[in-house]
This record gives sequence, structure tokens and C-alpha cells, in this order.
Amino acid sequence: MGLTLSIRRSALGIFWGTLSLGLGNVYRFRVRQERAALPGLRRPLRAVQMSDFHYGTWIGPVTVRRWVDAALAQQPDVILITGDFLDSSLGLRPTGTLLKELSRLSAPLGVYAVFGNHDWTSLNTQAARSHFARDLGAVGIQVINNCGKQLRDDLFVTGIDDWWFGSQNEKAMLEGYLGGAVLLMSHNPDYLPYVPPAVTLTLSGHTHGGQIRIPLLGPMKKASLYGTRFLEGWVEAAPDQPNDAEPSLPSTPPRRIRGYVTHGLGVTGVPIRLGCPAELTVFDFLPEPQEVLTYDLHDLE
Repeated sequence: MGLTLSIRRSALGIFWGTLSLGLGNVYRFRVRQERAALPGLRRPLRAVQMSDFHYGTWIGPVTVRRWVDAALAQQPDVILITGDFLDSSLGLRPTGTLLKELSRLSAPLGVYAVFGNHDWTSLNTQAARSHFARDLGAVGIQVINNCGKQLRDDLFVTGIDDWWFGSQNEKAMLEGYLGGAVLLMSHNPDYLPYVPPAVTLTLSGHTHGGQIRIPLLGPMKKASLYGTRFLEGWVEAAPDQPNDAEPSLPSTPPRRIRGYVTHGLGVTGVPIRLGCPAELTVFDFLPEPQEVLTYDLHDLE
């Protein structure tokens, strides 16, 4: 009896201690540094990726202010926001307070963003999404769902609409490409097997790195049809080929599709992070010495 009671108390102690740690981690975040060669670049580039704010019940302006401060402290050339500005509990907080904090973001090459699935479900009409995109534009954040921009002679940044709820237009997202590296923002990494060959690297969020990861059990949040394949960090994919489920897919030559998936900054569902810290990612991209192939965009028609 005494031993059983002691075990129960120990188990409860571990449970409550773990829960307290997970709750406290909601407002902690790290600045993650990554360094990689980016084919097509001729000059170094520093990019900050921010993702998955989930502004709403658990995330408010004070937290966003800390994220913005951290992003600006990195002195990036460009800031890229890979979706889920809002949480489904958006109605509990006005977007004006979020926009006020985000208005401080700035970088020499600009601040760009795409929408994620929670932006679609929070703003459940096209009119509401268009209005929010205009509001973001008014504070200096350009939403580039299905469009891109040549930022330097060696850099094109583009975005694709949310893979679950949006509509994707690969031809439009690459319109205006003049050469150099192509950085693509796709909120959901499940788009990776469909990324066109002109894209050099795809930046994603969405998974939260699992948000809650229990030893031996793994991530509790698996927001991907590919399980944990695109859970976090540097990932690779190959083009999806025709199969019984999707016989209409075109047969394409094998190639390596590179991606990076950040844990993001906010939380959704339960206000807990465990085993996968929130993060703001800083990329120092470097040129490669060899010449990079270019692609004929007419192939996308």
C-alpha cells in the first residue's frame, strides 16, 4: 500500500512538473542559426523566417513584440513569414494590436508573407482575407500568395497559397523570374513533392515540430499526410509520381527537392510546448562556386 501510494505520488509529481514546463515553454523561444549554400546566389544573403504566430487566445501583443525585437536584432536582408498569423480564436483579440507590433518589422529587401490554414479558417471569406492582406501591406508586409518578386539580380522570392485550403498557381508564382536563386514560401511542407524544378529552396512551418513531444511516444501533433517526414529542420522530397490514389499525376524525372521546416513561434490547441522549442530561424545563405541551371518557365503551362 505504501509503495503504491509512493509510486502514484511520484507519477503525479512527474506529470505536474512536465505540465508546468510545457506551459512555461509557450512564451520561450530560441533564435536558431542556419548556414547553407544556395545555388544561384552570387552574394551572401541573411534571411529571417518567422512562422505560426497563432495570434489569439494564448498569443498577444507582448509576445509578438518580443519576436519582432529578436527578428530586428538579426539585421536581416529580408524577412519571410510563412503563414498562420492568426489562430481560430482570433475573435478574442483585435487584429489591430497585432498589426501595430508587426509594423515595426523592416529589412532592406522587404518583408514578405503567405497565408496558412489557420488564416483561411480564421478569415473564412475571400473578402476578409483580402482585407487582412491589405492591412498587412499597409504596415509594410507584402502578402505573396501565388506571386513572386525579383529582389536582386541573383534572388527571386515567391509564395504559394495554403496547400489545404488555398488554390495553387505555379505559373503565376514564378512570373517575373529573371534568374538566380528561387526562395519559395509554402506554409505547409506537404506541398514539397509538388514543388516546380525552378525552385531552389522551400521554407515552411505548419508542423510546430510536433508542439508536444513525449519521450518514446514522439510528437503529439502530426499535421502532415507524410507523418514525421517533414516534421522539422532540413528535409528532402522527391516528385510525387502517378499512383492508384492519384493516377492523373504527371510522370516526372527524379530529382531532389530541398526544404526547411521551422517549429514556428506560437501554439495552437493546448497552450503547451514540450520537447520542441518555439523558434525564429536565421539563415545565412552563401553562393555556390559552380554555375546554376536555369529553367524555362513555359514548361509550367
